[in-house]
Amino acid sequence: MTDDFSRCSRCETPLETGDLRCAICGQAAPARAPVVRDVAVRLLRCGGCGAAVEYDPAVQAPRCAFCGEVLRVEAIEDPPERIEFFLPFTADADAARAGLGGWFRSLGFFHPRNLASQARLQALQPLWWVAWVFDAQADITWTADSNLGAGRSDWAPHAGRTPLLYDNILVSASRGLTLAETSTLSGTYDLATAGPRPSGAESATVEQFDVQRSLARRRIVEAIDGIATAQVAGRFCPGTKHRNVHVAVLLRALTTRRVAFPAWVMAYRYRDRPYRAVVSGQDAACIRADAPLSWARIAAVGLAAATALGGILAAILHSL
Repeated sequence: MTDDFSRCSRCETPLETGDLRCAICGQAAPARAPVVRDVAVRLLRCGGCGAAVEYDPAVQAPRCAFCGEVLRVEAIEDPPERIEFFLPFTADADAARAGLGGWFRSLGFFHPRNLASQARLQALQPLWWVAWVFDAQADITWTADSNLGAGRSDWAPHAGRTPLLYDNILVSASRGLTLAETSTLSGTYDLATAGPRPSGAESATVEQFDVQRSLARRRIVEAIDGIATAQVAGRFCPGTKHRNVHVAVLLRALTTRRVAFPAWVMAYRYRDRPYRAVVSGQDAACIRADAPLSWARIAAVGLAAATALGGILAAILHSL
């Protein structure tokens, strides 16, 4: 992916189109020619999961590709973020179906044994879900308690400061996919394949960013806080056990890209009950899905455990 930014005259942070001030130091951005918009954005909004897709009169899309609920047209006067890059589909529909079948067969004992043969695929929809991808430089100041150097106590205080670099960190902006689903898929994508236009799947739904830039940056800073907290506990704070880890993040630079990621959303039915599966559009072996449980097997295991426990207790009482 390539970027075309002007930079802040004070701290050299990239400035994006529409920025009035630098996101890092607050320096006023240089004046630019205003962007004229006849119509800001028209979206199709799902009444169920809240996902937003771009309105296109040529596409008949009365139902949400994520959850199947009815869509309604929504006009937004203050335009949201716009997609800059698309990752192509490299796993086709046949690969997605095969991946789901393999996932069925990989499930453990507590799922129905006949799931792979009895499940019926009802819908298979290609889509691009959206996320921010950012690079950042930050100074991290931290405090934590550790078991190292505690002496007679259980814990000892520690503190430190370290610079950190973040490259290609993904923060989901999707409302149609859950955080668990996007977290599962995010490690399967090759950002080097990104381009300015969607490719690899015809008639795919394109989810849209539906939050403003200030909220987007707030979510990115929250993501950096979470990553930094995990890094302090895992790398910088001494000892083997930690508690009360606190970090303060001072950003030095931030570059953000708005990217659409390919996925297949699948709906299947087992014994008259619907379930959903999401498959990566670049790795069909990566699946996040719901699956039915076999309550008969769960009950059998519970009964066996109770019987074994009863036998152990009886033996203990008999020996007394």
